[in-house]
Amino acid sequence: MSCDVEANGPCPGLFSMLSFGLAAFTLDKQLVGTFSRNLELMDGAGLDERTMNWWAQEAQAEAYRKCREDLVGPRIAMIDAKAWLDDMRRFGKPVICGAPSGFDFTFMYYYFQRYLGESPVGFASLDLRSYAAAVMKRQYRQVGKRQYPPEWIDADLPHTHVALDDAIEQGCILINMLRANLDLAAKGGFVDERFLREPNVAAETFR
Repeated sequence: MSCDVEANGPCPGLFSMLSFGLAAFTLDKQLVGTFSRNLELMDGAGLDERTMNWWAQEAQAEAYRKCREDLVGPRIAMIDAKAWLDDMRRFGKPVICGAPSGFDFTFMYYYFQRYLGESPVGFASLDLRSYAAAVMKRQYRQVGKRQYPPEWIDADLPHTHVALDDAIEQGCILINMLRANLDLAAKGGFVDERFLREPNVAAETFR
């Protein structure tokens, strides 16, 4: 389960989550479900000047505009997210993977605890870079996306800073890592199975 969070500051509580995206994959690189919400700002939270200056840059301006559309209250968003996560349990127990988990999962965990009083995934989180370091047998500080093997990166999935886009991108990287670590054959693209339950809709492979 890949997670990406966009926020207006470096930590939850003091600052707000602007949006989040979740993408559920099977080990066969099948995208079986996605969920995303754009959130209203949290009462009493501030704005981080450095973060907002970053959002104001031209490269991020469109992503920021998108994360301010169709806003919902944080509590409603977390109720809906929990219901979606509960539904995804038919594929297995969810583990939230963030890049870094110390940012993305921290925001999600805080919001779940604040608005629901519980985390539907407990403490089950995985840091993408930490897992990469283990698979590559390197120190954490020696590993980053630029050092990943080319076959781990789906080149047609750019990092846009739109939460759901990035959750899907990071989820594909995670599956590529998992398959490499388990000595499974690489898969070049993900299969979108989110809509297979709807009539006359076929799975599509993205490469």
